[in-house]
Amino acid sequence: MTFCVVGAGFSGAVIARHLAERGHKVVVVDERAHIGGNCYTERDTETGVMVHKYGPHIFHTADERTWAYVQKFGTFKPYVNRVKAISNEHVYTLPVNLLTINQFFGTTMGPKEARAFIESKADKSITNPQSFEEQALSMIGPELYRAFFYGYTRKQWGLEPTQLPASILKRLPLRFNYDDNYFNHPYQGMPEEGYTAIVQNILNVEGIDVRLGCSFESLEEDFQHVFYTGPIDRYFGFRLGRLGYRTLDFERFVDDGDHQGTAVINYCNEEVPYTRISEHKHFAPWEQDKFSKTVCFREYSRLAGENDIPYYPIRLVNEKKMLESYIELARAEKGVSFMGRLGTYRYLDMDVTIKEALAACDVIDTAMQASELSLPAFFVDPA
Repeated sequence: MTFCVVGAGFSGAVIARHLAERGHKVVVVDERAHIGGNCYTERDTETGVMVHKYGPHIFHTADERTWAYVQKFGTFKPYVNRVKAISNEHVYTLPVNLLTINQFFGTTMGPKEARAFIESKADKSITNPQSFEEQALSMIGPELYRAFFYGYTRKQWGLEPTQLPASILKRLPLRFNYDDNYFNHPYQGMPEEGYTAIVQNILNVEGIDVRLGCSFESLEEDFQHVFYTGPIDRYFGFRLGRLGYRTLDFERFVDDGDHQGTAVINYCNEEVPYTRISEHKHFAPWEQDKFSKTVCFREYSRLAGENDIPYYPIRLVNEKKMLESYIELARAEKGVSFMGRLGTYRYLDMDVTIKEALAACDVIDTAMQASELSLPAFFVDPA
């Protein structure tokens, strides 16, 4: 059988390889001139530093199957994401932990004392937080919220925190120890040769035809099934409207030596127009000392236009209603499955994208055993 996979990111690559290994022909199309999607990495021509072109990506997961899978296609070096934040001209460590609390309040509290102190700051009248702001005030109180989250969130989302769902903040940790590892997953690392090499190795199997700079709409072949990882609203010609996304602009600059001493610094004050600066040599500590120059990117967030790269699905009330209508159209469509961040209009980390693609492969195998191929429109409910 011949299949089409739209999108050469992790979702598409995993599905394509799985089908090719089972003897099928797979056409992988991507409008960009490269594979890897937003995880694309390349060597900066001026400095030699490995750059995450579409913003920092740190691999972290608790799923053993996902971790074992990616390691088959490249070497992952140990890497711990330690984020710093500048608020009101002071440097702090994130996520909010015991050091952050003691730094901010000028105290020397221990874990129990700090926990009780933060509980005294929290707004106990908020028993069922509905918005980002209510979630923050009920967790950490007004001082830490204003210092680290209010301005940053307004810049990142272009909305008041009262308009954003509480779920955005729920995934951010609050710790009463000195652990400044941003993630708490047991498996964390960075690919030694970058993410592009990982995706290339996944796609490097007989039976896959990768076509770059090619749109799905331009294809004329017939396929037994299409796995679509592009924007779900685009598949239907935006007939119900465009789903909302935030996009990012990057301002590149080069410096001698070491510019900021760490990979990522968040700028929490609203008067600073960018959300963070990333210094990419620090994402590869095993090689950072060999570069005499360093390359950094200031990151600006704004509402995505028609020709912008979509990064973060907004998923507010209007978008959710529109998404539900697109889901109905998708379920009625024959011969196509929607996958990944854009196909399901969900914010997904890399590991979740791969985990869901591997689970979809299991469903595909079961369906292949039937006399007639029947695959769902969604392997994960996007609603």
